[in-house]
Amino acid sequence: MAKKSKFNYFKAYEKLTGLAVEEAQLMIQTMKDFKTAEELLEPMAKMHEHENAGDDINHDIFENAAIDFMPPIDREDIVELASALDNVLDYIDDVIGHMYMYDIHVMPKNALKLAELIVDSSKALDKMICEFHNFKKNKKFRQLLVDINSYEEQADHLYQEAMRHLHTQENQEVMHVLVWSRIYERMEKCADACEHAADIVSTIVLKNT
Repeated sequence: MAKKSKFNYFKAYEKLTGLAVEEAQLMIQTMKDFKTAEELLEPMAKMHEHENAGDDINHDIFENAAIDFMPPIDREDIVELASALDNVLDYIDDVIGHMYMYDIHVMPKNALKLAELIVDSSKALDKMICEFHNFKKNKKFRQLLVDINSYEEQADHLYQEAMRHLHTQENQEVMHVLVWSRIYERMEKCADACEHAADIVSTIVLKNT
């Protein structure tokens, strides 16, 4: 009987961040193509497929971490990072869902700018995770962490500017202000989630070097 190959946590993490990049790209393309809220149903379904695929990967990670005799890093770190990456997928999936739920009629320029930063953040996170297995030898690894932190800072600044513009320049309709305040909050959470996942990776690296 052939020996069962050992579960590769690093490859599983790479699959999760790869899905996050695909979600982010689908999100921004959907926003660029926006016409009516009803047309968001199809991209929402695609988003859910990615999110469900992420859930399956996380299930595999948790299941193997529970029985692995010698995991490459601490079990608690394995699970914490998997949960953080799952949150990235959940938050990105959440954005289009709330646009549909709130029946939006316009797509503000600031929303597209925030979406671009989310794409950049997810790509930087994906690059870092793809180098995670080799963090002891990869000199570019820490720079990738710096890049993610930079995108999150940019997202924080843009979020503040978008909210101010919303309340001072786009305040003719109360519902428009209320709806986009909530959507902007969810978009800002996407960048925060990427940074949080990267911070967990940074902590793991410090513990293992």
